[in-house]
Amino acid sequence: ELPVKCGFKEIEVGFPSSGATDFDWIQGLVRDGRIPDDVTPQVLTQSRADLIRTSFDSLQGAKTAIVHVYNALAPAWRKIVFGMEPHEIKQIAIDGAKQLRDNAARLPGTHWRFQYSPECFSTTELDFSIETCAAVMEILQPTADNPIILNLPATVEAATANIYADQIEYFAKNLPNRDAALL
Repeated sequence: ELPVKCGFKEIEVGFPSSGATDFDWIQGLVRDGRIPDDVTPQVLTQSRADLIRTSFDSLQGAKTAIVHVYNALAPAWRKIVFGMEPHEIKQIAIDGAKQLRDNAARLPGTHWRFQYSPECFSTTELDFSIETCAAVMEILQPTADNPIILNLPATVEAATANIYADQIEYFAKNLPNRDAALL
């Protein structure tokens, strides 16, 4: 209620796939009509089919909603955490985008919007981040009228603010179909 009172129009309301508490609270907001028509709730989830489906289910019945999916792209995550090659990590993002598309089709009563985060953006090769985000966009087919939100997180502060700003500038200048993405 406080973010609504402050005038926010897009509000991240939780992580419904984390457990029943978040899921029930978010579904309660929708079911009880506590989200004003001019406010868009947003949820966050990892790029996994079961978690994405749960996230959509938590918002079923909302007028409009944003589902924010992320996966880590950085070399350390690829090597140490996942033991995967870049093309395998990119496939996680592509599979997540397909899940977004398919779950939105499964629940057509809501105007769904999408957000994708190449987690650890600031420590990932810029061209790999661009390539992965472009692949996600290819699946979701955003337009200038219905853009995707691309969140470029400095998940771990690894550089000064000016370096991070340079990374975002490079990304913006080199992203295909840039007019269909909000950064």
